[in-house]
Amino acid sequence: MIKPSIICDNNNNSKKIKKLICKKLNFYSLKKSSLIIVVGGDGFMLQTLKKMHKLKKIFYGINSGNYGFLMNKYSDKKIKKNLKNLKKVTISPLEMRVTNKFGLTKKAIAINEVSILRQSRQAASISIKNNKKQIIKKLISDGVLISTPAGSTAYNLSVHGPILSLNSKKLSISPISPFRPRRWKGKIISDKSKILIKNLNPNKRPISAVADNIEFRNAKRIFVKVNSKIKFNLLFDKNRSLQKKINLEQIRRETN
Repeated sequence: MIKPSIICDNNNNSKKIKKLICKKLNFYSLKKSSLIIVVGGDGFMLQTLKKMHKLKKIFYGINSGNYGFLMNKYSDKKIKKNLKNLKKVTISPLEMRVTNKFGLTKKAIAINEVSILRQSRQAASISIKNNKKQIIKKLISDGVLISTPAGSTAYNLSVHGPILSLNSKKLSISPISPFRPRRWKGKIISDKSKILIKNLNPNKRPISAVADNIEFRNAKRIFVKVNSKIKFNLLFDKNRSLQKKINLEQIRRETN
């Protein structure tokens, strides 16, 4: 038996959908629930997953925003039926550890991507290693992305990175507006990789490190890996699974 609880973003559309759902379903407290229904957009879902992952619950997103890649479409008539016919996807996030130029170290997790971005008019100058193997000795660019399969159709796709299948066990490293080497297209690596990014000129060319939407400025060294100990369990309507959404984006890309 499904015992749902519900949380929603603080906007009128989310509150309206929540009110409609509350007329259809009985809800439980977060502690007693087996499923958390999240009403909002992708950003609110990412925020909720990070905040509540220690509860070890299953999450079902209902979109009240624009695109809602991690969410499901709300149907007033089919909400009960949809909750009985769901497909589960389990994903692990990236863990980012950043040391800034003052020697302070901070951590954050990212479900979609870690973004390394220039924070001034000067382009970033960075090196990238995978374990002890050099991926690129010196990249001058606006930045670089390390993307999970779940995030490969988000910011990563916008910078012309590859779309990754959920079961690919891969990560994507994609440059943002590379200047030197101009034709470097990035690299697909194993999700077992341990990535080290160094700022080669932190005083003249400062950079920020961003885990989804959590930013640390003046980064000097950024260490990124998949944290397989953390698992997010997401539910999708059977006919609109996350892998189907990824496949659809792949088709759209190939036809554009």
